[in-house]
Amino acid sequence: MAKIDEEKLSEAYNRALALEKAGKIDEAVKAYEEVLAIDPEDHGGAAVRIASMGRGETPPRASDAYVETLFDQHAEDFEDILVEQLGYAVPAIVRQRLQELGLGPFKRMLDLGCGTGLTGGTLRDMAEDITGIDLSENMVEIAHEKDVYDTLYVAEVEDFLEDNDEELFDLITATDVLPYLGALEPLFFGVSENLALGGIFVFSSETMGEDVPYKVGPHQRFVHAQSYVRERLAATGFVVLEISDINVRMQDGEPSPGHLVIAQLKTLN
Repeated sequence: MAKIDEEKLSEAYNRALALEKAGKIDEAVKAYEEVLAIDPEDHGGAAVRIASMGRGETPPRASDAYVETLFDQHAEDFEDILVEQLGYAVPAIVRQRLQELGLGPFKRMLDLGCGTGLTGGTLRDMAEDITGIDLSENMVEIAHEKDVYDTLYVAEVEDFLEDNDEELFDLITATDVLPYLGALEPLFFGVSENLALGGIFVFSSETMGEDVPYKVGPHQRFVHAQSYVRERLAATGFVVLEISDINVRMQDGEPSPGHLVIAQLKTLN
């Protein structure tokens, strides 16, 4: 792999950010394209930034390099930012809805995008065995220190689901994964392949209108049409038990509308 010219990359990226902030969209897009030429793996998320400005093709997902870099950089202050500053409470909502629907306890739980262990910790007493997966090694190290998970892996979630040949799970959670994925087929199919028949899949998504299946929103996070989520679940053998309207987090002082989806695997692929 060719060595990245860090100085040139930093100059191009900072220039692109300044142009975007100034509302000079065409010039910003060109600058982000320069960033991608210097750094094809896209550690800075230039592709999703271009898409968030309504230009170019919407990528099917954020690059692994971007997601890994983003969360490695923010691992130490992740919980303070997400919970205290952005009002993130999705794990608590998951617990409440599972209990009110009479679902659980569970034998084996898989927490996709486990981060520092917010969801695993919240559901610890509802599952005998919990496995956590995250792309960020720094996040996994913090989760490990909490002693919440029985097993932890540093891996990209879709790759893990494709390669895993261990015992099936009866609960799979993905509480802040979809904002970094556009196309949902690989994730949903992978979950169905790793879930026991009758098992539960719980995830959160950020919401948009029904004009397209998914797109990158103004904050560089993917948003999904509810109809698309339902269609992809049905195509991979799930029935929807419940879709709840939730506030995923605060962003610039405004709620980020979304859904909490609880689905059950009814047919095997």
